[in-house]
Amino acid sequence: MRIVAADTGGALLDEKYNPVGLIATAAVLVEKPYRTATLSVVKYADPFNYDMSGRQAVREEAFLAVELARKVKPDVIHLDSTIGGIEVRKLDEPTIDALTITDRGKEVWKDLAKDLQPLAKKFWDEMGIEIIAIGKSSVPVRIAEIYAGIYTARWAIDYARENGKAIVGLPRYMTVEIRSGKIHGESLDPREGGLFGEIEAKTEGIGWELYPNPFVRRFMVLEVWKE
Repeated sequence: MRIVAADTGGALLDEKYNPVGLIATAAVLVEKPYRTATLSVVKYADPFNYDMSGRQAVREEAFLAVELARKVKPDVIHLDSTIGGIEVRKLDEPTIDALTITDRGKEVWKDLAKDLQPLAKKFWDEMGIEIIAIGKSSVPVRIAEIYAGIYTARWAIDYARENGKAIVGLPRYMTVEIRSGKIHGESLDPREGGLFGEIEAKTEGIGWELYPNPFVRRFMVLEVWKE
């Protein structure tokens, strides 16, 4: 099975490790043996002007996933939203009201559905491909999360070149390594079967350090500076 998945991850941090805003939405094509992406694309956000309610992330994930899926024609699209694996084209208001999520979550999804339900219906009619809100249980979504972290590292390098330094938080349970001409990232969770990713990047003239976030367990901090 060929699966396109999308997730948003990585945050710009201030000097006290508080998140300023999210950075990278990644969409990936994942194929057997489901350990990494065959293809990946990214959309960067402005972390200084980011809607942390979740609306912006889910909306951008859906549109970026559809953009990639039109090119690669997968069997299904997985989104990082844990509402029971429901097909997004079926998310009308009564269905959302019946979800076992918080009232705030329902309001968020009622707002999102105004854009995403027509998108999913149109995509189903044109391509016969479902968009599933499956969330963190999906391995391809986790791979997309890892790629969001890798692209966050590349964003940090570019930001440090212009501003001297960047401090970013990576998605949960993952590490990155900045190598010559590339950035490698992988899961730190031994139960995930060795999930990883890698992208090309201009890495010369950059110093970096990776260490645990002192305030939030399971998350690593990447500092990048211009040498």
